[in-house]
Amino acid sequence: MQQESDQTRADEGLSRRDFMKHSAATVVSVTLASRAYAAGSDELKLGLIGCGGRGTGAVTQALMATDTPIKLWAMADLFRDQLDKSYTMLHDGAEARYDRVAFDGLASQMNVPEERKFVGFDACEKLLASGVDMVILACPPGFRPRHFQAAVKAGKHVFMEKPAAVDPAGIRTVIAAAKEAERKGLCVVAGTQRRHQTHYIEIMKRVHNGAIGEIRAAQVYWNGSGGSLTRQKPAAMSDMEWQVRNWYYFCWTCGDHIVEQHVHNIDIMHWAMQGPPEFIMGMGGREVRRGGNIWDHFAVEFEYPGGVRVLSMCRHHSGCTDRVSEHIVGTKGTVYIDSSTGWIRGENPYEPPASPNPYVQEHADWISAIRAGKPINEGVQVAESTMAAIAGRMSAYTGRAMKWSWALNQSKLDLSPPKYEFGPLPVRPVAVPGQTPLT
Repeated sequence: MQQESDQTRADEGLSRRDFMKHSAATVVSVTLASRAYAAGSDELKLGLIGCGGRGTGAVTQALMATDTPIKLWAMADLFRDQLDKSYTMLHDGAEARYDRVAFDGLASQMNVPEERKFVGFDACEKLLASGVDMVILACPPGFRPRHFQAAVKAGKHVFMEKPAAVDPAGIRTVIAAAKEAERKGLCVVAGTQRRHQTHYIEIMKRVHNGAIGEIRAAQVYWNGSGGSLTRQKPAAMSDMEWQVRNWYYFCWTCGDHIVEQHVHNIDIMHWAMQGPPEFIMGMGGREVRRGGNIWDHFAVEFEYPGGVRVLSMCRHHSGCTDRVSEHIVGTKGTVYIDSSTGWIRGENPYEPPASPNPYVQEHADWISAIRAGKPINEGVQVAESTMAAIAGRMSAYTGRAMKWSWALNQSKLDLSPPKYEFGPLPVRPVAVPGQTPLT
């Protein structure tokens, strides 16, 4: 999901400190917001922050998830062309892709006049002040902590795409904001859609009830294909715009593919183990990927309490055997599970029913909780799963093993740019184990 560019804002950049001060000054804190629509009869006004492919898909799923009144009220992005593309697609309809079904135009559920289309580095804050009740956060992950913090401060219910952040500093911001959201009674749902998928829920329920005995080991995989950034930056385009428009290939915007994508599978282990790992040791490299500064393969060992070791493996190499799944080994049985099927083998065999579309279900659960005035909050949960992925990347990049507690609480790593403006932004060098420092 890319954002859009507005060259007229090229000279209106905000420093990181100014960005945070501006957020605090322009949003209004609203408490117990979930109670406002408990009766389930009033129209909910939805805002989209980040108008790329995933954000656009998330809006379609939110609007299709319920028969109760909900309307897209405002849209925000860094780039105007991306916002316009998203608006047209939502209005006119689009073909299916991996994360959404084909849909006809949703014009009857849209009320986004020109004055509620916001562009630029302050577009998030403007949207939050536009009268929305709930927001979808789908900008590149490097922006997620600041947008989530601002949305909670403004008293908005939040659906935020995974991952929650790209560095420990961002994770700490997300955790603090998630706890504030709980105090305010806000609903927070994350884009880890497997948590809302029937066959995952039913299998995990049985794992936690002892169906496979004590967990002794596990493996999680996202081995698939991936691309390279082969095109060159236009001479007239700033470094900032180039990196945000090509956000998947830069660590500060995406977190690397272990964080942006493999977090799904790592989250399942976090779920199965009912908590984070204690120790992390990783490796990996960059064999075929070109452009940007992210790697194309990782292997990480996560050690959980009791000496349980989980192997995590992810890869972006075309023409190779793919595997995207989770496998859990217990003293009484084993689990296999992926996005479409799963089973338990052993003393207590089980095969779950088919799942409804989880991309729609997560929004249905979010909206239902808002309507019922019974908030659910997945903020800390997705932050901790993301932190495990970040720690895996940090270990692999530096060649250093680390404790979870150190990475979460003491690491000083902050990948944020010095200023949020269209201008120079040197690309960090590709990490080299044994040379890249652990901070």
